[in-house]
Amino acid sequence: MTDRLVLHPFTVAEAERLVEAGPAPADGYPTAVDVAVARRYLGVCASDGDPRPFGAYEIRVRADGRAIGGAGFHAAPDDDGTVTIGYGLVEAARGHGYAAETLRELLRFARAAGAARVRGDTDRGNVASQRVMAAAGMRMVAEDDALKYYELAWTS
Repeated sequence: MTDRLVLHPFTVAEAERLVEAGPAPADGYPTAVDVAVARRYLGVCASDGDPRPFGAYEIRVRADGRAIGGAGFHAAPDDDGTVTIGYGLVEAARGHGYAAETLRELLRFARAAGAARVRGDTDRGNVASQRVMAAAGMRMVAEDDALKYYELAWTS
C-alpha cells in the first residue's frame, strides 16, 4: 500500500476473470498487456504454484478502488537474488505520479523481501518510464534496438 494506491496481489480467480473478460474497450482497464500478465500468472500458478509475494499485482486507487493498471515481478528472485519488475498504467492514469509511486513500492518491497537486485526494461521511445526508473534510483545498464534496460542493486 502507498499513500494513494493499493497494489492488490492477483488471485487465480481474479486472473481468470481478467482473461475471460479480455481487454477493455478504448484505454480502460484491463489493457491487452494486463490480460497477457494475467495469463502468464495463471501459467506460473499451474506449473510452479502461486509465486506470491513475487507475483502480479493490480494497481488500484485507494480513494475509490478503481483499477488503473498492473505491476509486479516476473518471478521469485533467482540464485543471485535478482528479480525483474514490470508496471503499466491505463492511459487516463498516466501523468499523475502513479507509476513512480508504484515503482518505489516495488523496489522497497523487493529489498525488504531480500532481493539483491531489481531489473526492468522499457521501450526506447517510452521516455516517461525511463524517467520514472531513473528517478527511483535505477540506472540504465544496456540498450538494444527496441529496449533500454535498467537495474538497481543493493550491497547490503
